[in-house]
Amino acid sequence: MRLALFDLDNTLLGGDSDHAWGDYLCERGFLDAVAYKTRNDEFYQDYLAGKLDNAAYLNFCLEILGRTEMAVLEQWHRDYMRDCIEPILLPKAQALLAQHREAGDKLVIITATNRFITAPIAERLGVEHLIATECEMQDGRYTGRSTDVPCFREGKVIRLQRWLEETGHDLEGSYFYSDSMNDLPLLEQVATPVAVDPDPNLRAEALKRGWQVISLRD
Repeated sequence: MRLALFDLDNTLLGGDSDHAWGDYLCERGFLDAVAYKTRNDEFYQDYLAGKLDNAAYLNFCLEILGRTEMAVLEQWHRDYMRDCIEPILLPKAQALLAQHREAGDKLVIITATNRFITAPIAERLGVEHLIATECEMQDGRYTGRSTDVPCFREGKVIRLQRWLEETGHDLEGSYFYSDSMNDLPLLEQVATPVAVDPDPNLRAEALKRGWQVISLRD
């Protein structure tokens, strides 16, 4: 079975789910808006520039999970899905997922954003398989720390290779759709790399290599 791999933020979504989560928390007064948004915006610009310190970012954004009860987090996430994610769902992205589904491909979302944020989004998009940055849990609640290899840059390749070994799949005939130059290590691994509304660096790289460039935005 052929694999169709998808980045999530700014690829299947018309925005960044991780950044939107921080905005959601600030706008509702769950975090100090000025301090958090300033630091979050700095991390996001570093991400766009391909120089994100991922360990520092994970410590920053997961801290609130470790000091908040699970029931509260679940309610926040339901509100976040309604208010922040539904508005940035892209009809063309959902059509692309449907196209691969109808072709009999196995759909996988592979994202640097953590599983707490992205698991409900993957479910909303009808994608069963999710490879994401993992949040550590102890005694049924989050610790506020990450665990395992972060699913970012070369980490995406490491995590995908492990998933392939565990499931018996391979990359023959595979697709990977992404917007970001940070995903170049994985784009180089698949049979058909596709740049989706790419950042300037990935657009230039895709054009140089003759990769397909598409848009899922209206």
